[in-house]
Amino acid sequence: MLDSRRKILKSSFGVAVATLLSRILGLARVMLEARVLGGGIFASAWGLAFMVPNLFRRILGEGALGSALIPIISGVEAEEGEQKVRYNLTVVFAVLSIILLAIVLVVTILSWIISGCFSAEISSKYEHVKLALKLLPIVMPYAFFICLIGVCGSILNAKRVFFLPALGALLLNVMLIGMLLYGYRFMLNNREELLNYLGVTVLVAGAVHLALMLLLLWKHGRMPLCQLAALKNSKMLHSIWQLTLPGVLGASATQVSFLVDRSLAAWLGPEAVPALNYTERLVYLPIGVFALALGSVLLADMSKAAARGDREEFLDDLVLGLRHVYFVCVPLAAYMIFFRTEIITLLFAGGNFKLENVQATAWATLFYALGIPVFCAQKVIIPAFHSRKEMKTPLKVALWAIGLNVVLNLILMWPLKQGGLALATVLSASFNNLTLIYILRKQGFMVNLRPVMLSLLKILLAAAAATLVARFLYGGIADWHLMLWKAELVPLLSTAAIFAVVYSVCAGMLRCPEIGENLNMFLRRK
Repeated sequence: MLDSRRKILKSSFGVAVATLLSRILGLARVMLEARVLGGGIFASAWGLAFMVPNLFRRILGEGALGSALIPIISGVEAEEGEQKVRYNLTVVFAVLSIILLAIVLVVTILSWIISGCFSAEISSKYEHVKLALKLLPIVMPYAFFICLIGVCGSILNAKRVFFLPALGALLLNVMLIGMLLYGYRFMLNNREELLNYLGVTVLVAGAVHLALMLLLLWKHGRMPLCQLAALKNSKMLHSIWQLTLPGVLGASATQVSFLVDRSLAAWLGPEAVPALNYTERLVYLPIGVFALALGSVLLADMSKAAARGDREEFLDDLVLGLRHVYFVCVPLAAYMIFFRTEIITLLFAGGNFKLENVQATAWATLFYALGIPVFCAQKVIIPAFHSRKEMKTPLKVALWAIGLNVVLNLILMWPLKQGGLALATVLSASFNNLTLIYILRKQGFMVNLRPVMLSLLKILLAAAAATLVARFLYGGIADWHLMLWKAELVPLLSTAAIFAVVYSVCAGMLRCPEIGENLNMFLRRK
């Protein structure tokens, strides 16, 4: 059991490192986009156009399909061997490719038709929308590449290959940063043409990334077989359909909820929407780095435990995941809450991002950051269902949570503005987590929450002590630091280091078991 814990933490650490690099590059890319594209029609057009293929990535390339594939592959490999896995994957790739090609074609044709219907008056008023429609046919094929990349990643995760697939996500950010630097140097006065260059860059990055993922599949014996007979495998299609459909519906509902949030924010004034967007970029950094990494590793391990019927290991994996999520995410949330203004000023202030924008974003961050541990825990709890091929329960709970989110939005948005929308999201996510844990226990999976709650209490005490020390020292450091790039850079880096040291020392003094488990991960070689 101890060896299994170490393997889980070590695998998730590798994925987290690769994802952290990607997220840092993504943040650098967004900061560069703001300086090159500005805050007007060109930035809006790019955001709207790139949002569409990313929408299909979230629905088809991540989550539901990947979560369905991992337990299916684990079961087939345990019962029939690797060759049968490759045989079954053939139909998955073929059918998904056909669906994606059809989606790309339909969206491209619709964008041409709609953009052609714009009158001169509408075009002048909604120039950013027309630019987005013109750009959409260029970036839309990226949906084909990124969805297949997501499936490849899930297949490799089932083989316990985590680091290299996660590292591939760096490619898009690296290539876009290169093109943005080129645009900053040579195309600042021709941003409409630069949008087309960025669109082509996205396509090239997607094609190269997919080629690298297919190479990894071949290397690890997971490349689908090119046999026409495999396409008649209706049993595999039926299994995928049953397990994927609830997740696809849930992902679609989540995207609808996202659109509702942004529509309501638009009613609050021009500062609300960008405030939420910038806040999400900060809040979802730890979620994308740590929680998704740990969740993907746990899904693979819990799927194997479920296939063997090993309920003890299954529950131990879940408790382990929750403890380590809180150990990392609670202090991150505390630091982000108490240093939110300084962080936002450092990253985004300048140019068209004024003091009032900093204040609006900081207000949303105050509430959104409270949800970091909640959002991260969700990525650990849901695999407890997906690993057992149970997709409908998380879907039903998610739909109830989405409905609750809309109601809370309408209640909280008026007194708290964009902060109310952020708080509604946190409260509905908390409802989702608690309900799923309750259902697990009703199903006979008696999750022992006592070690989780004991660890959480110690973590809160250690995080509170670290926050008090760091906040107390920040002012003094800010008074004498060297003026490097931004006024907030040195004080934030210094207090972040102090915060981490104080938190680690306090956690060690309180005997948090996560300290020893993490040290064991690094010190043991086998």
